[in-house]
Amino acid sequence: MPKKIPLRMCIGCREHKPKKELIRVVKSPDGEVSVDLTGKKSGRGAYVCRNEACLRKAQKSRQLERALECSMTQELYDRLAQEIAESEDEE
Repeated sequence: MPKKIPLRMCIGCREHKPKKELIRVVKSPDGEVSVDLTGKKSGRGAYVCRNEACLRKAQKSRQLERALECSMTQELYDRLAQEIAESEDEE
């Protein structure tokens, strides 16, 4: 039997995709919000596609704030945009 691929929903486009294709944003138990590229940090997580349009949509509709139950800094959005740009360069 083939190994099951974990799916997660992108908060921008609301599509289910393999976990590896998405970028995880995590709010740690002490309230710090960061980009989790390993997908292993403890805390509440939200996923966004490696796609500029999805990130903009999530930012505009404040989906990250809702999912993580906290306010987001522009710095964090910039960091996510940078990650997306870097992952597009690799392809």
